[in-house]
Amino acid sequence: MPQLQLPIFDQGMTLINNNLGYKREGNRLTYFYGNTPVFMHDVEDRRSFRMITSQFYVTGSAKQSEICRAFGVSPISVKRYVKLYREKGIAGFFEPPRRRGAVVLTPAMLREVQGFLDEGLEIGEIARQLDLLADTLRKALRAGKLHQPLKKKKEMPADPSRPAAKANETP
Repeated sequence: MPQLQLPIFDQGMTLINNNLGYKREGNRLTYFYGNTPVFMHDVEDRRSFRMITSQFYVTGSAKQSEICRAFGVSPISVKRYVKLYREKGIAGFFEPPRRRGAVVLTPAMLREVQGFLDEGLEIGEIARQLDLLADTLRKALRAGKLHQPLKKKKEMPADPSRPAAKANETP
C-alpha cells in the first residue's frame, strides 16, 4: 500500500502546487518536490528556468495554470517551451542561438546589381541572373543601398495653340 506524503515545506517556500515548490536563496532558485530538492539554477538563468518548468509540465508534476500563477509567465510562453522540450529535449534549451547568415549584398555585388539597374533590367530578372532573392534587392532599394535609375522623360507633344518653330529660323 502506498504511503502518503505529507506536504511539509520549509518556511519561505513558494508553492507551485501541493507537492511542488521553490525557494530563493540569494541568487539561486531551488525547486523542491515535497521536501526533496530536485533542481537548482541562478535567478538570471532563463534557459534553465524554461527547461525545468517545461519538464514539470511534461512529467505531470505541475499544470500550465500552476506554472503561470506561481511565476507570472504567460500561458503562450509555457506552451512554446513545452513544445521545444518535446521536440528537442533538454538540449534544445541550451543550443547556441541561431545567427544570421553571411551578408549577401557585398559592396562588389551592390555595384554589379546597380549596373544592371542602370541598364534598365527589372529586379526579378537581376535576381534570377545573380541567384538572389528579389525581396533582398527590393529591401536594398528601400534601404537606399541601391537606386532605380531615373526614367527618361518623354518628348512632350507640341502645344497646338503655339506655332511650331521652323528649322531654318533662328531665334
